[in-house]
Amino acid sequence: MYAQEVRRPVVAGRFYPSDPEALLQDLEKYTGPRTRAAEESFAAAIGCIVPHAGYMYSGHVAGAVYRRLPARPSYVILAPNHFGRGAPLALMPRGAWLTPLGAVPIDSPMAQVLGQSCHLLTEDAQAHQEEHSLEVQLPFLQYMVKEFSFVPVSIGLGGYAALESLGRGVAQTVNGASKPVLIVASSDMNHYEPDDVTRVKDRKAVDQILALDPQGLYDVIRREDISMCGYGPVVAMLVAAKELGAQRAELVKYATSADVSGDRSAVVGYAGIVIS
Repeated sequence: MYAQEVRRPVVAGRFYPSDPEALLQDLEKYTGPRTRAAEESFAAAIGCIVPHAGYMYSGHVAGAVYRRLPARPSYVILAPNHFGRGAPLALMPRGAWLTPLGAVPIDSPMAQVLGQSCHLLTEDAQAHQEEHSLEVQLPFLQYMVKEFSFVPVSIGLGGYAALESLGRGVAQTVNGASKPVLIVASSDMNHYEPDDVTRVKDRKAVDQILALDPQGLYDVIRREDISMCGYGPVVAMLVAAKELGAQRAELVKYATSADVSGDRSAVVGYAGIVIS
């Protein structure tokens, strides 16, 4: 493996601890006990939505989802591109990502199939280099699953047709895989408005997700001016999940940053949802 194929962590020490022991302690705190009943209720999980803020703010929401998910040998992780670097739909097809807990290999065969299934995807590691929204998911998976591989996709465009094409490509890839695969969509909810306003806006977006309606989510985001940074990953995941036979979506946990900071004047919303 060449050095340029290893993506090193960029937000360790800021969004989550860079010390492995401290990170493990945080992950244990945020995931809590894993119960058989919770695992069985989501045994047929196809996808999930998890937030990507600093762990102190959204780790408890992400952890509530991850502790309920069945372990899978491979994941497709769809994450927003906050910085606009690289290709608008960027696939890193080979190599590994490092976290304080070790290296996580990219599922290169699956990445290749996905690239062939969605012609809009571009092989581009640059789009991933400074982006936190996918990186923060990996320690949770390392803690809960141990051994796995993944396909990283960065989404920096917003047109529905492109997101639908990506979702269908993901569904085709997952459906043809020789092993179980789970789709992770990384997204925070509404940003930097008062807590009461954010909760109302987020409820409108969550309602569309729970209805398994990707077009409805896309439309309400625009109509209600909901600043959901990862609506692209969520729309694509919902399209894929429906193609794969999804029947239900369950809101596992919702919170805002005010639940931690106490400041309700300008908050960010976080939703943890499982699609089965």
